[in-house]
Amino acid sequence: MTTDIVPVLLHSVLYGRSTMTLMGCIIQYSVFVLSDCSECLLLSVMSYDRYVAICNPLRYLSIMTHNLCVTSVSVIWLVAFIVTLINIISIYSLHFCGPHIIDHFYCDYDPILQLSCSDTSIIQKLNLIIGGFVVTGPFIIIVMSYMYIVITVLKIPSNTGKYKAFSTCSSHLIVVSVFYGTLMIVYMFPTKGHSLILSKILSLMYTVLTPLLNPIIYTLRNKDIKNALNRLKV
Repeated sequence: MTTDIVPVLLHSVLYGRSTMTLMGCIIQYSVFVLSDCSECLLLSVMSYDRYVAICNPLRYLSIMTHNLCVTSVSVIWLVAFIVTLINIISIYSLHFCGPHIIDHFYCDYDPILQLSCSDTSIIQKLNLIIGGFVVTGPFIIIVMSYMYIVITVLKIPSNTGKYKAFSTCSSHLIVVSVFYGTLMIVYMFPTKGHSLILSKILSLMYTVLTPLLNPIIYTLRNKDIKNALNRLKV
């Protein structure tokens, strides 16, 4: 997602605007949708992984096998590709007329539809249904996983055990909160009440900020990284 969005974003910031062909805009949007959908699905699989690790620790290795991981990733990319293909076909069927100017950091769904002279009501309804499937479905899985995790952790008698159990989920929970929070506000709720500046800021949250924070959040859970930081402080 960052390699798809950030180069054009930086060019726009440095020079005020950037030009792109319609095909280039559609390609950027397709890569964005592919990575966005795959991340939604991947976060739900990661929540299931945390659920198994905490609620069924003795069966973790027998459940989360290499074959299951490979199958999960394959299904994730397949579903993301199908969703992307549906979006691209629907957009490519539209007729575009001037002005060909997108007031955004990248080629997003709504800015592209605003350039079209065709009736986009059916496409918008289709996108809402697909978005509900891709965004809401995995989100329900994540919520259910963490409900079982919280119930299991609360049954642990010692505070130290509770802290260790919750700390294993903290990185994933922070990423899910930032990514899903902004994503659902931008795409799953009506945009008429939102200002354009607010939409841009929220879009930056999950296209730039979340990928930037991901390695920081996850590596801070690594013991080797913690030891290296402690040595630097000394």
